[in-house]
Amino acid sequence: MKKAAAEDRRLVRLTKICLALPETTRYLHGRHAGFQVKKKKFAYFLNDHHGDGIVSVTAKVIHGDNTALVAANPARFYLPAYLASSGWVALRLDVDEIDWDEVAELVVGSYRLLAPKSLAALVKTP
Repeated sequence: MKKAAAEDRRLVRLTKICLALPETTRYLHGRHAGFQVKKKKFAYFLNDHHGDGIVSVTAKVIHGDNTALVAANPARFYLPAYLASSGWVALRLDVDEIDWDEVAELVVGSYRLLAPKSLAALVKTP
């Protein structure tokens, strides 16, 4: 029997962050993953999305923050296809050393924007 490939270490770490939030679930789609709360997606792990060679986490931010983050640090942040117009931003996980506190802050912020208010109130900003 063929051994299954090991899961990407960045996805493993992101999964721990996301699933620590109340009532979240993860689903896999090839090399990508999505995280949701009450059927509302709050984060995606993208690995070579449409052949771009980039590994990133995408999350929703406050209106206008996505473009501000990209303008401030275009080497690490970018506007993800299809989602940027709805206020989403992508943080690259394939350049430099990953700041997991920053990843957690981004994901938790997205969760708090999209989760039901009763669940969002249970989560403190990291």
